[in-house]
Amino acid sequence: MLKVEDLHVDVEGKEVLHNVNLHIGEGETHVLMGPNGSGKTTLLRSIMGFSGYNITEGRIFFKGRDVTEIPLYERARYGMGMMFQRPPTIAGLKLGKLLTAVSGSGPENIGNFASQMNMGDFLERDVNSGFSGGEIKRSEVLQLMMQHPDFVMLDEPESGVDLENISLIGRSIAKLVDKDRHIVNRQKSGLIITHTGYILDYIEADAGHMLCDGEIKCHGNPREILKLIQEKGYRECIRCQRN
Repeated sequence: MLKVEDLHVDVEGKEVLHNVNLHIGEGETHVLMGPNGSGKTTLLRSIMGFSGYNITEGRIFFKGRDVTEIPLYERARYGMGMMFQRPPTIAGLKLGKLLTAVSGSGPENIGNFASQMNMGDFLERDVNSGFSGGEIKRSEVLQLMMQHPDFVMLDEPESGVDLENISLIGRSIAKLVDKDRHIVNRQKSGLIITHTGYILDYIEADAGHMLCDGEIKCHGNPREILKLIQEKGYRECIRCQRN
């Protein structure tokens, strides 16, 4: 599904990522951990094709196609989707209109999905205007549900979310990445940034990675990596990897 090879990324003249290699197979969901400022969000935005993230070396392949140089909107059309950690408020654009634009579905279908995410009363409101943290995250998941991408990237889906919302969001994300289907029938893939690890209570991730100082330092079982970070901190992961 996704292959990142020897990726180097500059942001405003400063190298933020270097020597990043990542392979995510069809039907696999991976989690990405790391301290603040390590480059996790930069990696997701570089894969998605945001401007301002200058790839100086390396390649990004999506479904076998080299997408390193193609624009963001083409990657989205090709099947990439992304949930933001802090999405913007879009004044003048109703949530229902946005959902229609990304999905092409009619009001009834949009209403059904909105009800699943407890967002039925938000369709006539401006996107994210006055939304709580949990409402913003539910809105982001709803947009991905309507977009129906083959590969989703989620930037801290559990941050700023209460326990009631994290349960709904976690179950919905599991469906987005086909975790509700038998392993041999899974076609959707995902990459999820997490600090708390709460999302692992709802998604059995296939692999975990720890990114520090702009480079992936560790690959392995996500729960084992999370446990080591919780007990020893990120630097212990680096020391262990060097040994």
